[in-house]
Order: sequence, then C-alpha cells, then structure tokens
Amino acid sequence: MAAKKMVPPNKSCLKRLRQAKKANAANRSVRSAIRTSLGIVRNSENKEEVLKEVPRLYSMLDKAAAKRRAGFNKNRASNYKAKVGRRLNKLLAAS
Repeated sequence: MAAKKMVPPNKSCLKRLRQAKKANAANRSVRSAIRTSLGIVRNSENKEEVLKEVPRLYSMLDKAAAKRRAGFNKNRASNYKAKVGRRLNKLLAAS
C-alpha cells in the first residue's frame, strides 16, 4: 500500500522542508567531494598526485567546518587532516 503524501499544516513547515532539502543537497555534495579526495590520498601510491590533492582536501575540510556542512566541525576536520598528514609523511618517508 502506497503511503499518502502529507501536506504540512502551515507555512513555516513548508519553509522548513524547503530549507532541509536545500541543506541536504549541499551536505551531500560536500561529503561526496571530501570522500573522493580522501580516496585519492589514501589509495594513491603516486607521491606527486597526493601532494597535489592534499591542499585541495585541507581547503574542503576547512570550508566544511567553517560552514558546519556535512556534519563537519572544527575537531572532526582537524582529525581528518591529522590522519592525512600521517599518511603523507609515511609516503614521503618511503621514497
């Protein structure tokens, strides 16, 4: 049985739904970009590729934390950056 689509009872509920939809799209976009960049850093054995990607990733993390996007706050972004830094140091030490 298909669920009925409920109509919100007032204008503020409609506005809140619009805002939530817009924020969801922005959060999804930011989260996807960060995950893609993280994948490049974590999985690449090419030092030049990682060195090129790290500043871009750091920038995305800082912006997400500043705007509170995709569940990122200052501490979470800092933890991600520390993990990436350790990975980068390991890669540089190996070469």
